[in-house]
Amino acid sequence: MSILLTRRAEQYGERTAIIAPEGSFTYRQLLDASGKVASFLLDGPIDLQQRPVAFLAPPGFHYVALQWGIWRAGGIAVPLSVFHPRPELEYVLDDTTPAAVVAHPDFVNRLDPLAGERNIRFALSTEALRHAEGPLPSVAQSQRAMILYTSGTTGKPKGVVTTHENIAAQMTSLVEAWGWTGDDRILEVLPLHHVHGIVNVIACALWVGAVCEIFPAFDARKVWDRIAQGGLTLFMAVPTIYVKLIDAWEKASPAERERMSLGCRRMRLMVSGSAALPVPTLERWKEISGHVLLERYGMTEIGMCLSNLLHGKRFPGSVGTPLPGVEVRLTDETGVPAGPGTPAEIVVRGKTVFLEYWKRPEETKKAFRDGWFLTGDLAVQENGIYRIFGRSSVDIIKTGGYKVSALEIEEILLTHPHIKECAVVGIPDPVWGERVVAGLVMREGASLDLDALRAWAKERLAPYKVPRDAFEFQELPRNAMGKVSKPDLKKIIEGRQG
Repeated sequence: MSILLTRRAEQYGERTAIIAPEGSFTYRQLLDASGKVASFLLDGPIDLQQRPVAFLAPPGFHYVALQWGIWRAGGIAVPLSVFHPRPELEYVLDDTTPAAVVAHPDFVNRLDPLAGERNIRFALSTEALRHAEGPLPSVAQSQRAMILYTSGTTGKPKGVVTTHENIAAQMTSLVEAWGWTGDDRILEVLPLHHVHGIVNVIACALWVGAVCEIFPAFDARKVWDRIAQGGLTLFMAVPTIYVKLIDAWEKASPAERERMSLGCRRMRLMVSGSAALPVPTLERWKEISGHVLLERYGMTEIGMCLSNLLHGKRFPGSVGTPLPGVEVRLTDETGVPAGPGTPAEIVVRGKTVFLEYWKRPEETKKAFRDGWFLTGDLAVQENGIYRIFGRSSVDIIKTGGYKVSALEIEEILLTHPHIKECAVVGIPDPVWGERVVAGLVMREGASLDLDALRAWAKERLAPYKVPRDAFEFQELPRNAMGKVSKPDLKKIIEGRQG
């Protein structure tokens, strides 16, 4: 039995699947290319038997052909990040001990030596794509399909294992909720070692027979040029990308702005996720594009589980209601359901939830309670609508006996006319337990005046939520998805303090 994605692709034949730096490709060409990759990887064996295969390719056709080829050979796809330095690449290779490492020619110097040191089979994507296509194994939906690594905010990154059934459930949930059809055309600008770009964008598009245009990297001017050309129906990004697009729009001429905004208005849906969307960003984007960004919530282990409505009222600062096929609850530390308005941990159950952490049975066991996955994220529910409070480990600050949401403080600070970006963290303090501290990027021409900022904040926040200190940055430390790395921010602030 072939995987569901490829079975569906066979129906779409000569329709365009991918437009990328390498050219334009049909579903038939994608099937042919991935079949060659699968045959190359097998090279004698009948089946990879769920052995990992690591691959590194820039966003584009090679990337998708490699991923599908690994799946069709019965292997587990391990997408490596084009942004990761050598130690992080070594960590993934040592953790997964892959059957092979495949790299695009652009990355041969980064991966060939690492594979050689570990006696791992190494190959170029171009070599795999030239191979003759041969017989392929039957792949069950229950088989392991992919390993993606967590960001490591609470320790060493863990390999999150999803099955073909998990991925199919994630896709079908989003296709139903967001109204995907074969007439859609989406622009992919996200890194492809995270579920956001892999599943929400590329996999959903290819599931329904839509067109996925893939940019090799995010460039605000090039993205605006493409949007202004028209023809796109969907766009999905992280808040940082929307901030950069707003900046580029504001620097454009009036005539350019009109074309840019018109391109947005022709789309049916624009989505934001992977980090909290500041309300001022949402409001400014609405002014520019005519779209109220659809906010949703998910994570590597569960795909997406909450979303604002495709049709109907969207609530700024909230992440909506459970997606189709996903069960969501808020519970306390003992598993007792929380009442409306009470902050509690999000727990999730359903076919979208991952299988296991790679080679970490004890951590897998600890991540579940009575079949529910414990996200570690806190939220409140009011009238059925969920609002994220933040990650208990990094976004909840315990100061003076109070539990404070960093996201709530950030949302208020971003309404200050002189603040462009901000992140709030808790810094250890002998008196308060943790001290509320803000990292700020100021708008052009503005500078930080802590006393004035605190006076302003006291009019809008409870006294214990007002930052006791603030530091100005040219830019905040971020990970590859554009999410602020709060552990890194805390280290920098602690270093500045002495």
